[in-house]
Amino acid sequence: MEEKLKIFLCEDDENLGMLLREYLQAKGFETDLFPDGEAGFKGFVKTKYDLCIVDVMMPKKDGVTLVKEIRQINSEIPVIFLTAKNMKEDVLEGFKVGADDYITKPFSMEELVLRIEAIIRRVKGKKSKEQQMYKFGNMMFDTQKQILTIDEIQTKLTTKESELLSLLCAHANDILERNHALKEIWEEDTYFNARSMDVYITKLRKLLKPEPNIEIINIHGKGYKLIVPTEDDENTEL
Repeated sequence: MEEKLKIFLCEDDENLGMLLREYLQAKGFETDLFPDGEAGFKGFVKTKYDLCIVDVMMPKKDGVTLVKEIRQINSEIPVIFLTAKNMKEDVLEGFKVGADDYITKPFSMEELVLRIEAIIRRVKGKKSKEQQMYKFGNMMFDTQKQILTIDEIQTKLTTKESELLSLLCAHANDILERNHALKEIWEEDTYFNARSMDVYITKLRKLLKPEPNIEIINIHGKGYKLIVPTEDDENTEL
């Protein structure tokens, strides 16, 4: 029998929180509910979870701050933010700290479950089908462990950073079309997802900066290209 997925739910609206917990449990997800960011963080460090659902606006500690702290403990865990209507800043701030998705209140619980299932499916699918290791110049990237190594300095990537870098590596010295990346990683091409991808591209550029022969360039109107040394380049340097 397959083990139940364990969900971390942090929502300060008591009625909504209890409704969500009951619904998720009825759908087969083991769910722990926390009423604010402080209680949430204390609970997160004690238990191993598979996915987080976090309200952005909460007392004592807001959702974005909480997820920043969670990311320091577990950079891989998928996160869905619950956000109020028309809160563009919240959504973009959420993506900056590594959110995988967001859903706007009021929302259908059925839609939330579909998004949870899509994220879990995507994370599992990526791990099974992608190339395990990429090596370009002084850069080495382990897609399974989500570790980027440049000049022996290791950095643990978040799930989204890892998924995007994997796609760029798979298309090295070739164009990675923006639409393809959005659909592959975010599942749909929307304004917020496109802005989210821009944030992650900026993060990856900073991480790759120590390796001068590797860079991510914009291809206007099309997407991105990861420029890496070719075998000819490396032979010329010898």
